[in-house]
Amino acid sequence: MTNIAAFLYLVSGVLFILALRGLSHPATSRKGNLYGMVGMGIAILTTLVLATPDFGGFVLIILGLSIGGSVGAYVARTIAMTSMPQLVAGFHSLVGLAAVLVAASALYTPASFGLGEIGHIHTEARVEMALGVAIGALTFTGSIIAFLKLDGRMSGKPILLPYRHVINAALLALIILFIIGLAVAESHFDFWAVVALSLALGVLLIVPIGGADMPVVVSMLNSYSGWAAAGIGFTLGNLALIITGALVGSSGAILSYIMCKGMNRSFVSVILGGFGGETAASGPDTSDRTVKLGSAEDAAYLMANASKVIIVPGYGMAVAQAQHALRELADNLKKNGVEVKYAIHPVAGRMPGHMNVLLAEANVPYDEVFELEDINSEFAQADVAYVIGANDVTNPAARDDKTSPIYGMPILDVDRAKTCLFVKRSLGSGYAGIDNTLFYKDGTMMLLGDAKKMTEDINKAISH
Repeated sequence: MTNIAAFLYLVSGVLFILALRGLSHPATSRKGNLYGMVGMGIAILTTLVLATPDFGGFVLIILGLSIGGSVGAYVARTIAMTSMPQLVAGFHSLVGLAAVLVAASALYTPASFGLGEIGHIHTEARVEMALGVAIGALTFTGSIIAFLKLDGRMSGKPILLPYRHVINAALLALIILFIIGLAVAESHFDFWAVVALSLALGVLLIVPIGGADMPVVVSMLNSYSGWAAAGIGFTLGNLALIITGALVGSSGAILSYIMCKGMNRSFVSVILGGFGGETAASGPDTSDRTVKLGSAEDAAYLMANASKVIIVPGYGMAVAQAQHALRELADNLKKNGVEVKYAIHPVAGRMPGHMNVLLAEANVPYDEVFELEDINSEFAQADVAYVIGANDVTNPAARDDKTSPIYGMPILDVDRAKTCLFVKRSLGSGYAGIDNTLFYKDGTMMLLGDAKKMTEDINKAISH
């Protein structure tokens, strides 16, 4: 039976790999989701049929599945697409908490997991347990802070504590010390000390990170949750957990690297504090600058007479849920012979791929959506760049102002289009807390108002 369970767990692991492969492109994402669901179904059924030791354990698993499945189904049916980033952060926290609880269960009832007797747990299992619980506890509290920031319940600005680097280094040193103590002596005190210190470190690592770095934080916490699962998988000798955890951990780490590269940031610099920290107030004085305000009719005239329009969606589009109105506008422009493309920045929104998900929901053709490196050179040939709520990723200060906190971050060069139409509720700064110099450029027309209503009004004006 053990060999059959291992084989089925391996099959589920292969399906998870295929799921990640499918999710790498919008055109195959549905098939990737299907592979993932089938793989998880096999893993759960294998546990129920082959790995459950007794009837009592079977009942508990069924009860847990019923509760978790009901909550998951309710959340999936009711969650708004705009709340997807905080939902992902919330899920990461649950993975971290599960790692802590499973490790505690293994510590207090090792015989149930085949780890030996109390006081005589295998040394390698103690090491794996300690690492898994440390990463899991850090992921739990770190993800909660990320959720609060993303959901607007905590300020997106960096919270910079004095001597935070010294405090974090001291906490890390203590965690390592207690991990060694747990590995050597199987001390319950050392176990809970690792948990408590890791919980504190998770909070202190995330609170100084600013809003502009949130996409990296989400992918980083995704990676942490995977490594936590893998660590517990090694402790339990569960092949499915090991494979799944390693896949999530490594893919999250790679994605974090890609995101950091897209922002011209190092991973270490993100962890040590986000954009808009001590230097956020050092940007140029814009109090005496003027902006050119326009109306939906002005924008409609410019778009209808353009030969090429590039649309740049951002978090403002997500908040207004304007993706469907945006697609209708694009369809209308294409009927009038206008070439339309979409430009996506790697860190637009609040999580990796946020804009791609929203555009796919609105059935925007995949072949019209382009990443930064593929579309940036085309702005100079575009008649109109229609920016709908993408603030920080279009800020020319990142390219031109060496004193700016975001200097060096690759941006979408929307200011090089003949006209930049910028839809925004106000002239306020973006999530990074930095003023956007694009607002004050001669070729920019600000369209102040709700993104969905403005887009609908432009579409109506073009139709008439």
